[in-house]
Amino acid sequence: MKSRLALILILTTLLCFERCRRSEEVGKPTIAVIMKTLNNPFFIDMQEGAASEAKKLGIGLIVQAAEREVDVEKQMQIVENLIQRKVSAICIAPSGSKEIVPAILKANAAKIPVLIIDTRADEKALAESGATTLAFIGSDNKEGGRIAGEYIAGRLGGKGNVAILEGIPGHETGDARLSGFHQALERFKGITIVASQTANWERDQGFNVFQNILQAHPDVQAVFACNDMMALGAVEAISSAQKKNKILVVGFDAIKDSRAAILNGDMHASIAQYPEEMGRLAVAYAYKAINGETIPTDIPVRIELITKEKLLNK
Repeated sequence: MKSRLALILILTTLLCFERCRRSEEVGKPTIAVIMKTLNNPFFIDMQEGAASEAKKLGIGLIVQAAEREVDVEKQMQIVENLIQRKVSAICIAPSGSKEIVPAILKANAAKIPVLIIDTRADEKALAESGATTLAFIGSDNKEGGRIAGEYIAGRLGGKGNVAILEGIPGHETGDARLSGFHQALERFKGITIVASQTANWERDQGFNVFQNILQAHPDVQAVFACNDMMALGAVEAISSAQKKNKILVVGFDAIKDSRAAILNGDMHASIAQYPEEMGRLAVAYAYKAINGETIPTDIPVRIELITKEKLLNK
């Protein structure tokens, strides 16, 4: 799986550089889309949406990302390199909501429009630095967390032991999902959160962390993972502990692998965000901004609870 994703990343990067080179030759605008990683199917879907819209508009596109979502410094280097290349606009899914602000400020100084995708930049850090962004394109992560919490509470009958696999600490996306999840569970006094630990958005860490949680809390009845990669890692830990069908697993993103896991009963639900739509809208609105059009500051993308019943009825 990882080798396939790595090959896709290499081919995508080469294709984007070639497409960008050709567009620069004929004077067409070039939009840069910077992901957190391309080792996650969620961001591959986002790239596909961006590429589709760029092709439709007949403009250049560069898609780049660090290898790991936690590599904030690499993402900042990518932004700075693209500023030097004088791209027409930058669309970025920040790996660090606060850490990315200095790079945004540099783009502002170069008069390159910046649009934020999926994870909001920290508003306080933006205000303090004087940095600005044109728009945010993404879903309501807090609402998604609330929906996940309501679903788990309903399935457990309002009582039971629940674990959480968190994203990167201090990361706006994960924090919002956690906030919504906690908000939903406040009404259910019979539910206890027995463990809440980070697995840094990664499948391998999801496996290791949840394996440890199972050893410490063998009576856990449900787990909410703040993304599907960690949820799939938890599924592997559950299988290793021979507890399949005994623990409710809910993720976030509804990627292809998690939908398959929901259909075969390894997972029970996931919150769909539609990353392909995020990528498409980011390029579409960046192009409008390049052409002097006023664009909305907040561009919402729908979310939806995905269950086995919903997949079977589609």
